[in-house]
Amino acid sequence: MSMIRDLRAAVRPVRRRPGAPEQPPAPSSAVVDCAVYRDGRRGVRRLTPEEAVEQVRSTGEGFVWLALYEPDERELSGIASLFGLHPLAVEDAVHAHQRPKLERYDDMLFTVFKTVRYVEHDELTPTSEVVDTGEVMVFVGADFVITVRHGHGALRALRHRLESDPELLAKGPSAVLHAIADQTVDDYLAVTDAVQDDIDEVEYAVFAAAEPRAGRGGRRRAGGRPSHDAGRVYQLKRELLELKRATAPLARPLQLLSERPMRLVDPDIQNYFRDVADHLARVTEQVSAFDELLTSILQANLAQVTVAQNEDMRKITSWAAIFAIPTMVAGIYGMNFEHMPELGWRYGYPVVLGAILVACFLVHRGFRRNGWL
Repeated sequence: MSMIRDLRAAVRPVRRRPGAPEQPPAPSSAVVDCAVYRDGRRGVRRLTPEEAVEQVRSTGEGFVWLALYEPDERELSGIASLFGLHPLAVEDAVHAHQRPKLERYDDMLFTVFKTVRYVEHDELTPTSEVVDTGEVMVFVGADFVITVRHGHGALRALRHRLESDPELLAKGPSAVLHAIADQTVDDYLAVTDAVQDDIDEVEYAVFAAAEPRAGRGGRRRAGGRPSHDAGRVYQLKRELLELKRATAPLARPLQLLSERPMRLVDPDIQNYFRDVADHLARVTEQVSAFDELLTSILQANLAQVTVAQNEDMRKITSWAAIFAIPTMVAGIYGMNFEHMPELGWRYGYPVVLGAILVACFLVHRGFRRNGWL
Protein backbone atom coordinates (compact mmCIF):
# COMPACT_ATOMS: atom_id res chain seq x y z
CA MET A 1 0.00 0.00 0.00
CA SER A 2 2.81 2.43 0.79
CA MET A 3 4.27 1.81 -2.68
CA ILE A 4 0.95 2.68 -4.30
CA ARG A 5 0.71 5.92 -2.33
CA ASP A 6 4.24 6.84 -3.37
CA LEU A 7 3.38 6.18 -7.02
CA ARG A 8 0.31 8.38 -6.75
CA ALA A 9 2.41 11.24 -5.43
CA ALA A 10 5.09 10.75 -8.06
CA VAL A 11 2.84 10.40 -11.07
CA ARG A 12 0.11 12.92 -10.26
CA PRO A 13 1.09 15.56 -7.74
CA VAL A 14 -1.86 17.56 -6.39
CA ARG A 15 -1.76 21.15 -5.12
CA ARG A 16 -4.26 22.05 -2.42
CA ARG A 17 -4.93 25.10 -0.33
CA PRO A 18 -3.73 25.12 3.28
CA GLY A 19 -6.42 23.70 5.50
CA ALA A 20 -8.45 22.28 2.61
CA PRO A 21 -9.46 18.61 2.78
CA GLU A 22 -7.25 16.29 0.83
CA GLN A 23 -8.71 15.46 -2.60
CA PRO A 24 -8.07 12.26 -4.54
CA PRO A 25 -5.36 12.70 -7.15
CA ALA A 26 -6.54 13.84 -10.59
CA PRO A 27 -6.24 11.16 -13.26
CA SER A 28 -3.28 11.28 -15.60
CA SER A 29 -3.89 13.14 -18.83
CA ALA A 30 -2.67 10.07 -20.74
CA VAL A 31 -5.26 7.72 -19.23
CA VAL A 32 -8.20 7.27 -21.60
CA ASP A 33 -9.97 4.50 -19.70
CA CYS A 34 -9.27 2.06 -16.90
CA ALA A 35 -11.54 -0.74 -15.75
CA VAL A 36 -11.55 -4.15 -14.10
CA TYR A 37 -13.17 -7.09 -15.89
CA ARG A 38 -14.37 -10.21 -14.08
CA ASP A 39 -15.91 -13.11 -15.97
CA GLY A 40 -15.95 -10.94 -19.07
CA ARG A 41 -17.98 -8.16 -17.45
CA ARG A 42 -16.82 -4.66 -16.70
CA GLY A 43 -16.89 -3.23 -13.21
CA VAL A 44 -19.61 -0.74 -12.44
CA ARG A 45 -17.28 2.23 -11.97
CA ARG A 46 -14.17 3.66 -13.52
CA LEU A 47 -11.04 3.24 -11.41
CA THR A 48 -7.62 4.77 -11.24
CA PRO A 49 -4.80 2.44 -12.29
CA GLU A 50 -3.71 2.05 -8.66
CA GLU A 51 -7.20 1.17 -7.50
CA ALA A 52 -7.67 -1.29 -10.36
CA VAL A 53 -4.39 -3.10 -9.67
CA GLU A 54 -5.12 -3.28 -5.94
CA GLN A 55 -8.61 -4.64 -6.57
CA VAL A 56 -7.49 -7.36 -9.00
CA ARG A 57 -4.45 -8.52 -7.07
CA SER A 58 -6.14 -8.50 -3.70
CA THR A 59 -8.91 -10.80 -4.96
CA GLY A 60 -6.93 -12.74 -7.57
CA GLU A 61 -9.83 -12.46 -10.01
CA GLY A 62 -10.26 -10.66 -13.33
CA PHE A 63 -7.87 -8.37 -15.13
CA VAL A 64 -7.22 -4.66 -15.65
CA TRP A 65 -7.60 -2.99 -19.03
CA LEU A 66 -5.79 0.34 -19.04
CA ALA A 67 -5.89 2.53 -22.16
CA LEU A 68 -3.30 5.30 -22.60
CA TYR A 69 -2.94 7.93 -25.30
CA GLU A 70 0.54 9.27 -26.10
CA PRO A 71 1.89 9.17 -22.53
CA ASP A 72 5.13 10.97 -21.79
CA GLU A 73 8.07 9.33 -20.08
CA ARG A 74 7.06 10.46 -16.59
CA GLU A 75 3.51 9.18 -16.90
CA LEU A 76 4.49 5.84 -18.37
CA SER A 77 7.29 5.28 -15.85
CA GLY A 78 4.74 5.45 -13.04
CA ILE A 79 2.50 2.95 -14.82
CA ALA A 80 5.51 0.72 -15.50
CA SER A 81 6.42 0.63 -11.82
CA LEU A 82 2.85 -0.15 -10.88
CA PHE A 83 2.42 -3.05 -13.32
CA GLY A 84 6.03 -4.23 -13.45
CA LEU A 85 6.61 -3.54 -17.15
CA HIS A 86 9.98 -4.27 -18.72
CA PRO A 87 12.12 -1.11 -19.18
CA LEU A 88 12.99 -1.87 -22.82
CA ALA A 89 9.33 -2.22 -23.76
CA VAL A 90 8.48 0.96 -21.87
CA GLU A 91 11.15 2.87 -23.79
CA ASP A 92 9.68 1.69 -27.12
CA ALA A 93 6.17 2.68 -26.00
CA VAL A 94 7.26 6.20 -25.09
CA HIS A 95 9.24 7.04 -28.21
CA ALA A 96 6.94 5.23 -30.65
CA HIS A 97 7.87 4.96 -34.38
CA GLN A 98 8.45 1.23 -33.95
CA ARG A 99 8.03 -1.47 -36.55
CA PRO A 100 5.39 -4.15 -35.88
CA LYS A 101 6.86 -6.76 -33.56
CA LEU A 102 6.25 -9.19 -30.70
CA GLU A 103 8.60 -9.36 -27.74
CA ARG A 104 8.28 -11.94 -24.98
CA TYR A 105 9.49 -11.40 -21.45
CA ASP A 106 9.20 -13.63 -18.40
CA ASP A 107 5.71 -12.58 -17.39
CA MET A 108 4.69 -10.19 -20.16
CA LEU A 109 4.12 -9.87 -23.90
CA PHE A 110 4.79 -6.62 -25.72
CA THR A 111 3.26 -6.20 -29.17
CA VAL A 112 3.44 -3.27 -31.58
CA PHE A 113 0.80 -2.76 -34.26
CA LYS A 114 0.94 -0.16 -37.02
CA THR A 115 -2.52 1.28 -37.57
CA VAL A 116 -3.43 2.72 -40.96
CA ARG A 117 -6.15 5.09 -42.13
CA TYR A 118 -7.18 6.09 -45.64
CA VAL A 119 -7.08 9.86 -46.12
CA GLU A 120 -10.08 11.00 -48.13
CA HIS A 121 -9.35 13.43 -50.99
CA ASP A 122 -11.41 14.97 -53.76
CA GLU A 123 -8.67 14.54 -56.35
CA LEU A 124 -5.44 12.62 -56.30
CA THR A 125 -2.48 14.96 -56.83
CA PRO A 126 1.31 14.43 -56.81
CA THR A 127 1.31 15.64 -53.18
CA SER A 128 -1.84 13.91 -51.88
CA GLU A 129 -1.55 12.02 -48.60
CA VAL A 130 -3.29 8.70 -49.15
CA VAL A 131 -2.29 6.59 -46.14
CA ASP A 132 -1.89 7.87 -42.59
CA THR A 133 -0.26 5.60 -40.01
CA GLY A 134 -0.35 5.41 -36.23
CA GLU A 135 0.73 2.91 -33.59
CA VAL A 136 -0.85 0.82 -30.88
CA MET A 137 1.41 -0.87 -28.34
CA VAL A 138 -0.07 -3.62 -26.19
CA PHE A 139 1.36 -4.90 -22.91
CA VAL A 140 -0.19 -8.23 -21.91
CA GLY A 141 0.30 -9.75 -18.48
CA ALA A 142 -1.46 -12.41 -16.46
CA ASP A 143 -3.88 -9.91 -14.92
CA PHE A 144 -3.61 -6.82 -17.08
CA VAL A 145 -3.60 -5.48 -20.63
CA ILE A 146 -2.29 -1.98 -21.31
CA THR A 147 -2.82 -0.30 -24.67
CA VAL A 148 -0.68 2.69 -25.61
CA ARG A 149 -1.91 4.57 -28.66
CA HIS A 150 0.02 7.05 -30.78
CA GLY A 151 -1.75 8.89 -33.58
CA HIS A 152 -5.13 7.74 -34.86
CA GLY A 153 -6.72 4.37 -34.14
CA ALA A 154 -9.25 4.85 -31.35
CA LEU A 155 -10.13 1.67 -29.46
CA ARG A 156 -13.34 2.88 -27.83
CA ALA A 157 -15.60 1.08 -30.33
CA LEU A 158 -13.49 -2.06 -29.96
CA ARG A 159 -13.87 -1.96 -26.18
CA HIS A 160 -17.65 -1.61 -26.46
CA ARG A 161 -17.81 -4.49 -28.94
CA LEU A 162 -15.82 -6.74 -26.63
CA GLU A 163 -17.94 -5.78 -23.65
CA SER A 164 -20.99 -6.96 -25.55
CA ASP A 165 -19.40 -10.44 -25.77
CA PRO A 166 -18.59 -11.43 -22.15
CA GLU A 167 -17.90 -15.03 -23.12
CA LEU A 168 -14.98 -13.97 -25.32
CA LEU A 169 -13.74 -11.30 -22.93
CA ALA A 170 -13.72 -13.89 -20.13
CA LYS A 171 -10.75 -15.52 -21.90
CA GLY A 172 -8.62 -12.76 -20.37
CA PRO A 173 -6.08 -10.25 -21.71
CA SER A 174 -5.25 -12.38 -24.75
CA ALA A 175 -8.81 -11.84 -26.00
CA VAL A 176 -8.14 -8.09 -26.03
CA LEU A 177 -4.85 -8.65 -27.87
CA HIS A 178 -6.62 -10.69 -30.53
CA ALA A 179 -9.38 -8.09 -30.94
CA ILE A 180 -6.81 -5.34 -31.49
CA ALA A 181 -4.91 -7.45 -34.03
CA ASP A 182 -8.15 -8.33 -35.82
CA GLN A 183 -9.32 -4.72 -36.02
CA THR A 184 -5.91 -3.55 -37.21
CA VAL A 185 -5.82 -6.08 -40.05
CA ASP A 186 -9.44 -5.32 -40.97
CA ASP A 187 -8.42 -1.67 -41.30
CA TYR A 188 -5.62 -2.80 -43.62
CA LEU A 189 -8.20 -4.50 -45.84
CA ALA A 190 -10.37 -1.39 -45.95
CA VAL A 191 -7.40 0.80 -46.86
CA THR A 192 -6.22 -1.52 -49.63
CA ASP A 193 -9.71 -1.48 -51.15
CA ALA A 194 -9.68 2.34 -51.13
CA VAL A 195 -6.17 2.47 -52.60
CA GLN A 196 -7.38 0.13 -55.34
CA ASP A 197 -9.83 2.84 -56.44
CA ASP A 198 -7.01 5.40 -56.67
CA ILE A 199 -4.91 3.00 -58.72
CA ASP A 200 -7.83 2.32 -61.07
CA GLU A 201 -8.30 6.08 -61.52
CA VAL A 202 -4.65 6.63 -62.41
CA GLU A 203 -4.58 3.58 -64.66
CA TYR A 204 -7.60 4.81 -66.60
CA ALA A 205 -6.12 8.29 -66.98
CA VAL A 206 -2.82 6.91 -68.27
CA PHE A 207 -4.19 4.39 -70.75
CA ALA A 208 -7.20 6.42 -71.93
CA ALA A 209 -4.76 8.89 -73.48
CA ALA A 210 -3.02 6.03 -75.28
CA GLU A 211 -6.13 4.68 -77.03
CA PRO A 212 -5.62 4.69 -80.84
CA ARG A 213 -7.70 7.07 -82.93
CA ALA A 214 -8.79 6.79 -86.56
CA GLY A 215 -6.76 8.68 -89.13
CA ARG A 216 -7.42 9.39 -92.81
CA GLY A 217 -8.37 6.40 -94.85
CA GLY A 218 -9.39 4.45 -91.76
CA ARG A 219 -5.83 4.09 -90.54
CA ARG A 220 -5.35 3.73 -86.76
CA ARG A 221 -3.04 6.34 -85.34
CA ALA A 222 -1.51 6.88 -81.94
CA GLY A 223 -3.70 8.34 -79.20
CA GLY A 224 -3.75 11.91 -77.93
CA ARG A 225 -1.15 13.60 -75.81
CA PRO A 226 0.04 11.44 -72.87
CA SER A 227 -1.35 12.40 -69.48
CA HIS A 228 1.14 13.91 -67.05
CA ASP A 229 0.43 11.34 -64.32
CA ALA A 230 3.96 10.28 -63.45
CA GLY A 231 3.86 12.44 -60.31
CA ARG A 232 0.60 10.91 -59.16
CA VAL A 233 1.82 7.39 -59.80
CA TYR A 234 5.05 8.07 -57.92
CA GLN A 235 3.14 9.53 -54.98
CA LEU A 236 0.93 6.45 -54.87
CA LYS A 237 4.04 4.26 -54.80
CA ARG A 238 5.38 6.26 -51.86
CA GLU A 239 2.12 5.91 -49.96
CA LEU A 240 2.00 2.22 -50.82
CA LEU A 241 5.50 1.83 -49.40
CA GLU A 242 4.25 3.29 -46.13
CA LEU A 243 1.41 0.77 -46.13
CA LYS A 244 3.86 -2.04 -46.87
CA ARG A 245 6.04 -1.04 -43.92
CA ALA A 246 2.99 -1.27 -41.68
CA THR A 247 1.72 -4.64 -42.90
CA ALA A 248 4.65 -6.82 -43.93
CA PRO A 249 6.54 -6.97 -40.58
CA LEU A 250 3.35 -8.01 -38.74
CA ALA A 251 3.38 -11.44 -40.39
CA ARG A 252 6.03 -12.86 -38.06
CA PRO A 253 4.34 -11.75 -34.78
CA LEU A 254 1.00 -13.19 -35.92
CA GLN A 255 2.72 -16.42 -36.91
CA LEU A 256 4.20 -16.73 -33.42
CA LEU A 257 0.89 -15.95 -31.75
CA SER A 258 -0.98 -18.48 -33.87
CA GLU A 259 1.53 -21.36 -33.86
CA ARG A 260 3.60 -21.31 -30.68
CA PRO A 261 1.95 -22.09 -27.34
CA MET A 262 2.33 -19.15 -24.95
CA ARG A 263 1.49 -19.05 -21.29
CA LEU A 264 -0.25 -15.69 -21.54
CA VAL A 265 -2.35 -16.61 -24.61
CA ASP A 266 -5.45 -18.73 -24.13
CA PRO A 267 -5.37 -21.82 -26.42
CA ASP A 268 -8.84 -21.00 -27.76
CA ILE A 269 -7.76 -17.47 -28.60
CA GLN A 270 -4.67 -18.81 -30.36
CA ASN A 271 -6.91 -20.39 -33.01
CA TYR A 272 -8.40 -16.97 -33.77
CA PHE A 273 -4.94 -15.57 -34.50
CA ARG A 274 -4.68 -17.97 -37.44
CA ASP A 275 -7.65 -16.27 -39.08
CA VAL A 276 -6.04 -12.86 -38.56
CA ALA A 277 -2.80 -14.16 -40.08
CA ASP A 278 -4.72 -15.36 -43.17
CA HIS A 279 -6.28 -11.92 -43.62
CA LEU A 280 -2.87 -10.29 -43.28
CA ALA A 281 -1.45 -12.61 -45.95
CA ARG A 282 -4.18 -11.40 -48.29
CA VAL A 283 -3.27 -7.78 -47.54
CA THR A 284 0.45 -8.31 -48.16
CA GLU A 285 -0.30 -10.04 -51.46
CA GLN A 286 -2.52 -7.13 -52.53
CA VAL A 287 0.09 -4.56 -51.57
CA SER A 288 2.78 -6.40 -53.53
CA ALA A 289 0.48 -6.66 -56.54
CA PHE A 290 -0.35 -2.95 -56.30
CA ASP A 291 3.34 -2.07 -56.24
CA GLU A 292 4.04 -4.12 -59.36
CA LEU A 293 1.00 -2.66 -61.10
CA LEU A 294 2.06 0.91 -60.31
CA THR A 295 5.53 0.16 -61.61
CA SER A 296 3.99 -1.05 -64.88
CA ILE A 297 1.73 2.01 -65.08
CA LEU A 298 4.70 4.33 -64.50
CA GLN A 299 6.72 2.59 -67.21
CA ALA A 300 3.75 2.79 -69.58
CA ASN A 301 3.36 6.50 -68.91
CA LEU A 302 7.05 7.12 -69.58
CA ALA A 303 6.80 5.05 -72.76
CA GLN A 304 3.86 7.20 -73.87
CA VAL A 305 5.92 10.32 -73.31
CA THR A 306 8.72 8.84 -75.41
CA VAL A 307 6.30 7.91 -78.19
CA ALA A 308 4.79 11.42 -78.11
CA GLN A 309 8.26 12.94 -78.38
CA ASN A 310 9.05 10.70 -81.34
CA GLU A 311 5.79 11.71 -83.00
CA ASP A 312 6.65 15.36 -82.49
CA MET A 313 10.06 14.79 -84.04
CA ARG A 314 8.44 13.12 -87.07
CA LYS A 315 6.13 16.09 -87.55
CA ILE A 316 8.99 18.54 -87.26
CA THR A 317 11.05 16.50 -89.72
CA SER A 318 8.13 16.29 -92.16
CA TRP A 319 7.53 20.04 -92.19
CA ALA A 320 11.25 20.66 -92.49
CA ALA A 321 11.32 18.43 -95.56
CA ILE A 322 8.36 20.30 -97.09
CA PHE A 323 9.89 23.72 -96.51
CA ALA A 324 13.18 22.46 -97.89
CA ILE A 325 11.67 22.35 -101.41
CA PRO A 326 11.01 26.12 -101.83
CA THR A 327 14.21 26.85 -99.94
CA MET A 328 16.19 24.74 -102.39
CA VAL A 329 14.55 26.31 -105.48
CA ALA A 330 14.97 29.83 -104.09
CA GLY A 331 18.57 29.04 -103.29
CA ILE A 332 19.26 27.89 -106.83
CA TYR A 333 17.66 30.90 -108.49
CA GLY A 334 19.29 33.21 -105.99
CA MET A 335 22.78 32.37 -107.20
CA ASN A 336 22.46 35.14 -109.87
CA PHE A 337 24.22 33.35 -112.72
CA GLU A 338 23.72 34.99 -116.12
CA HIS A 339 22.74 31.86 -118.02
CA MET A 340 19.99 30.07 -116.05
CA PRO A 341 16.93 28.22 -117.47
CA GLU A 342 13.86 30.27 -118.15
CA LEU A 343 15.24 33.56 -116.80
CA GLY A 344 14.00 35.45 -119.84
CA TRP A 345 10.67 33.68 -120.16
CA ARG A 346 7.54 35.69 -119.26
CA TYR A 347 5.85 32.78 -117.52
CA GLY A 348 8.95 31.45 -115.77
CA TYR A 349 8.14 32.96 -112.36
CA PRO A 350 4.56 31.60 -112.04
CA VAL A 351 5.64 28.24 -113.44
CA VAL A 352 8.37 27.88 -110.81
CA LEU A 353 5.95 28.88 -108.03
CA GLY A 354 3.43 26.36 -109.29
CA ALA A 355 6.07 23.64 -109.43
CA ILE A 356 7.07 24.43 -105.85
CA LEU A 357 3.46 24.22 -104.64
CA VAL A 358 2.85 20.93 -106.46
CA ALA A 359 6.04 19.41 -105.08
CA CYS A 360 5.19 20.54 -101.54
CA PHE A 361 1.66 19.16 -101.91
CA LEU A 362 2.90 15.77 -103.07
CA VAL A 363 5.44 15.51 -100.24
CA HIS A 364 2.82 16.58 -97.68
CA ARG A 365 0.38 14.00 -99.00
CA GLY A 366 3.01 11.28 -98.78
CA PHE A 367 3.76 12.14 -95.15
CA ARG A 368 0.05 12.16 -94.30
CA ARG A 369 -0.45 8.72 -95.82
CA ASN A 370 2.43 7.35 -93.77
CA GLY A 371 1.05 8.82 -90.55
CA TRP A 372 3.78 11.36 -90.04
CA LEU A 373 1.40 14.34 -90.24
